[in-house]
Amino acid sequence: MDDGRGGATRRRAADVVGRRPGRAVVMSAAGVKNRAAVLFAVLVLAVTAACTGGDGSSPSSTSSSPRTSGSADVLAVKIDNVAPARPHTGLEQADVVYVEQVEAGLSRILAVYSSDLPPVIGPVRSARETDLELLRQFDRPTLAFSGAQSRLLPVIDRAPLDPVPPSKAPQAYFRGPDRPAPHNLYLRPERIPFTASGVNAAAELGLKVGAPPPGGEPEDSRTVRYPSASVTFTWAADGEQWLVSLDGSPARTAEGERIGAGTVVVQDVDVRESDFRDRSGNNTPFTETVGSGDAVVLRDGRAYDARWSRSSADADTVFSTPDGRRVDLADGPLWILYAPRG
Repeated sequence: MDDGRGGATRRRAADVVGRRPGRAVVMSAAGVKNRAAVLFAVLVLAVTAACTGGDGSSPSSTSSSPRTSGSADVLAVKIDNVAPARPHTGLEQADVVYVEQVEAGLSRILAVYSSDLPPVIGPVRSARETDLELLRQFDRPTLAFSGAQSRLLPVIDRAPLDPVPPSKAPQAYFRGPDRPAPHNLYLRPERIPFTASGVNAAAELGLKVGAPPPGGEPEDSRTVRYPSASVTFTWAADGEQWLVSLDGSPARTAEGERIGAGTVVVQDVDVRESDFRDRSGNNTPFTETVGSGDAVVLRDGRAYDARWSRSSADADTVFSTPDGRRVDLADGPLWILYAPRG
């Protein structure tokens, strides 16, 4: 299948990331994208699902619901990451989790889903220019977000993705009753025109599960710091995963369980000012995800020095050892943190 990148066929190997700690997700070559035309006939349900409404219940990611026919096989959701937005809902079921710097030195999350889709995800927040370049690695994903700076909206509409903010799919969003706006907007992904492929989203990046590289150093904990935020990963050998802490507090699911990662990549990047500002006048930083630089890969309780390279916005990011070998992943969710250089 031509993916629009020089005619090359995207890899859909059966050994891509396929299992989270404690439960298996079967992967096969049958997860190839379904690019059939979409019957964009989304049933507009009760007002309780609308962006401005609520259904009187707290968000939960434990139940499931029937899906609506759609086109894309990768869903990216922009998620709030300040204390009033926690605990997150559905974050633990993301295949790939990106953390990037936003205004005032805070961080925000871009969660990517394909193999395991929760019924509710959130809290959903606004998109950034960085997301558009980052997401070009995923062919044409669906992007769910609460909105964007007015000058950025037409840029999003021109980007090679399917934007689904509340204005385009009000039936898919609702306000939770247990916290104040803007930290209470949630997505019901079954109500947007999206079909998950069943293949882990890391396959889109050309990544697969495999043995660790030789060497590495034992690592108990690693903290990535932003000007006004931090993310810490602590190795839990009994669960074979890295437990996540956000701003010093354990990250938990809506049901109170710890959130973990199978592999963590700390990717050193340049962060510069963009042409956009938030409503308070703060400049929106732009994270350069095209280029190359140093990285650290955490897996299996060890830290491995690595390099990252991405030749263009249409290319995948390649993670390799100093001697040029590609780095494979451990089982479980992949977290990639864009760490400002210096």
